Amino acid sequence: MPAKSKAQQKAAGAALSIKRGDTPKSKAREPSKHMAESMSEKELEKMAHTKRKGKPEHAARS
Repeated sequence: MPAKSKAQQKAAGAALSIKRGDTPKSKAREPSKHMAESMSEKELEKMAHTKRKGKPEHAARS
C-alpha cells in the first residue's frame, strides 16, 4: 500500500521508528502514533519507502 502524499509517507516513517523502538511514543505526533498502533511493520515499511517524486504534499480529501 504506497503512500498517497508526502505527508503520509513521512508519518509512516515516523510510525515505523516508533514500532521499532527507535523513537519514544511520547515524542511522536498523533497520526504517527495511530499508524504505529493500527498497522504492521511490513505495511509501514511499504508506505514509508514510497518514492516522493510526483506526490502532492497533502492528499486531497474525498
